[in-house]
Amino acid sequence: MTVLSTRPSRSSNTLALYRRHFGSGRAAVGAFLGGMAETESQGPWVHTDDGRRFLDFGGYGVFILGHRHPDVVRAVRRQIDTHPLATRVFLEPVAARAAAALARHTPPGLNHVHFVNSGTEATEAALKLARAHGHDRLVTTRNGYHGKTLGALSVTANPTYQDPFRPLLPDTTQVEFGDAAALRKVLEEHGKRCCVILEPVQGEGGVRVPPDGYLREVGALCREHGAFLVVDEVQTGLGRLGAWWGVDGQCVAPDALLAGKGLSGGVVPVAAMVAGADAYRPFGRDPYLHTSTFGASPIACSAALAAVEVIERDDVPGTAARLGAHLLAGVREACAPYLGELVTEVRGRGLLLGIEFAREQAVGELVLSLTARGVLVNHSLNSTRVLRLTPPAVVGEDEIAFFLTELTGALRDAAARLRSPSS
Repeated sequence: MTVLSTRPSRSSNTLALYRRHFGSGRAAVGAFLGGMAETESQGPWVHTDDGRRFLDFGGYGVFILGHRHPDVVRAVRRQIDTHPLATRVFLEPVAARAAAALARHTPPGLNHVHFVNSGTEATEAALKLARAHGHDRLVTTRNGYHGKTLGALSVTANPTYQDPFRPLLPDTTQVEFGDAAALRKVLEEHGKRCCVILEPVQGEGGVRVPPDGYLREVGALCREHGAFLVVDEVQTGLGRLGAWWGVDGQCVAPDALLAGKGLSGGVVPVAAMVAGADAYRPFGRDPYLHTSTFGASPIACSAALAAVEVIERDDVPGTAARLGAHLLAGVREACAPYLGELVTEVRGRGLLLGIEFAREQAVGELVLSLTARGVLVNHSLNSTRVLRLTPPAVVGEDEIAFFLTELTGALRDAAARLRSPSS
């Protein structure tokens, strides 16, 4: 296994502070990756305190607009200078404008917006909304990822994260992602009690792209059996897949849709649950039924409003589709010499790509090797043999060429190390 050397750091006590205040585990990961601290960012680049810069093809899907997009930063600065947090006594216009902007692009009929601070909070809001309508039986997909708060964790189908916190929410069923027949069986048994939650493409599940027609069939089954359908687009939405939403063009009418990550513009965390009028009625009728002190804060909504406007103006979904096709072809070419030996599959849609390896160890090798070469990537939390790429839509041809060159070298080095007897 490659180990990155630690360079002298201007903030040499950061690692010690992590050990003292965040625990040994996070500190060990930081030390293993070289001990650098990230201190600046712009566009597709992140800078560290030792003077290096890294091309960010990771970021867990947050930075669809790159780091510190000038329009988002400008909007947030203006909000900080005027009214960053609200009393929650009066109406607040920035949240209203952000909701209207987001609703312009959500699937038809989804125009009631509930802003929160993170994707997992959006999941919690949707599960509570479903329960308010009597849908108390949860149906999720294996390897699906929806967050780690207690309710969201109940539908995040990974025992590694679930087992230490059991018992979780009761009456939860897992079905295979992409298997509409399995979902049909559950819905035939439990009918209107069901709340079905799934992603259009599983991100943390290893960039799993469902079969053609699967999402359409899921929508039809939920309508047929009166189930409440939640589509989690926290990672896949807002242009990431080359469309505004992963369900676009699939004839799917979710009861609730979750947005996040890219909604922040890469500047201030914000997420949202968006629902139709009938589904949203319990929250709309009683505004205190499900609340958050910092939800829909002016500073967060200013970022969301600016992000949606940039995505709309610059046709980020179209850019993601074009760049993603180019990048996918390049990654497949780089991986071709290792198919069957090191790499089992390269897949993706838009700017969400995954490289699945034959051995889990290979993912760690690639993460370390690419970091040493100046590229940041992510592993998939629910699929440990998949390396995940979530580049920003502001990446240029030079950055893509740089990434493909470094990926080619990292694959070559990893293959050589994994072939050696000591590996």
